[in-house]
Amino acid sequence: MSDKFTASMREKASKLNLRVALPDSNDVRSIEASVILKNDKIAVPVLVGDSSAIKKTAADNNINIDGIEIVDPSTSDLKNEFAEILFENRKHKGMTKEKALETNLDSLYFAGLMLETGRVSVVVGGNVSSTGNVMRAAIHTVGVAEGISVVSSYFIMVFPDKKLCFADCAVNPDPTAPQLADIAITSARNFQSVTGEDPRVAMLSFSTNGSANTPAVEKVQEATKIVKEKAPDIPSDGELQLDAAIVPAIGAKKFPGSKVAGNANVLVFPDLNAGNIGYKLTQRLAGAEAVGPIVQGLKKPFCDLSRGCSTDDMVNVAAICVLMA
Repeated sequence: MSDKFTASMREKASKLNLRVALPDSNDVRSIEASVILKNDKIAVPVLVGDSSAIKKTAADNNINIDGIEIVDPSTSDLKNEFAEILFENRKHKGMTKEKALETNLDSLYFAGLMLETGRVSVVVGGNVSSTGNVMRAAIHTVGVAEGISVVSSYFIMVFPDKKLCFADCAVNPDPTAPQLADIAITSARNFQSVTGEDPRVAMLSFSTNGSANTPAVEKVQEATKIVKEKAPDIPSDGELQLDAAIVPAIGAKKFPGSKVAGNANVLVFPDLNAGNIGYKLTQRLAGAEAVGPIVQGLKKPFCDLSRGCSTDDMVNVAAICVLMA
């Protein structure tokens, strides 16, 4: 991530002073990240997990964690309260009270219930846990945002002279038109929250403004219609080929009269094939920094990291999630 963008995100987050739970906490990166968050006053870190193991890992790596809160699910006074909440939320799916007590020992679930009950404002996990486990815990504890049909993700692609939002490049293999519309709306709002820039949404396709007519194109056309109906305040257009979306001269030629064509900064890909290939091409060949994926569409920010992430990645994602909160 560019130093300027990193500094900007961290500075904005520091003004909010929010509490961030790190549930994959018996990992040196989590402990290092908690120290940076605290010392640089980016957020108030809370390490959630086995207290003895966390302290041993810190000591083994000569990391001073004095003043950093540790919440151990197995000994917390909250465990019975949280088990009751989880039981009520999931009993229609067969959850029992005994199973809820057992499940709450998982730091991902415990952190999620801290988030659900307002004891923290953000959860950042996934540096140890799999994406599937992080997403399951997030959906079972926090749930999906009202009016949004799907949990998705976005990247912020940082270039020397600009930032673009790419979505969804990591979660949904083949979203329906309504899901694609919700991905667009959520991405636009998060891009604005994080960067402070006004979003301009391009619904991408291999067709521009009706130049082709296939089911794949029709899906993007329908999604564009839904975005305009659900979020008329967000400038959006489609379907657009990539060049028509980001090159002003081509946008004006291929889609005259569009307020988005040629000037889009939120690019919504029609499926995961296109999105994943697109962000990696941009990262590897154009040299853009890929910040993310950042999970979105949940009621509250419960973010999933790559298991190969660095300590700095954790701090930066925490800062971005604080701004989403």
